Amino acid sequence: MPEISRFYGNGKVYGGEPKGSIKVKKVKALDDKIMLITFSNGETRLFDARDLIGEVYEPLNDISVFSAPEIEHGVVTWADGSIDCAPEFMYEHSYEYTVIA
Repeated sequence: MPEISRFYGNGKVYGGEPKGSIKVKKVKALDDKIMLITFSNGETRLFDARDLIGEVYEPLNDISVFSAPEIEHGVVTWADGSIDCAPEFMYEHSYEYTVIA
């Protein structure tokens, strides 16, 4: 049986990769600068893009820019790659997302 790597975070034990090497696999922009993000560890989480502050993120206040995220090498980008955010930051500042059936 193959050995599963484990790491601990947020009081939980996770199988897979630690956050330091986490990547974004899927991203969807929602209303009010909220994003639904699926990470390489299999978790889908909600990220509030209002946490992105500073001059570089000002263009995200334009809904046409914010609503068109892309993924480049596991990193969320906007505006043809001129704006990006580290997946580790997005993971650390996101919230557990549970689908209610």
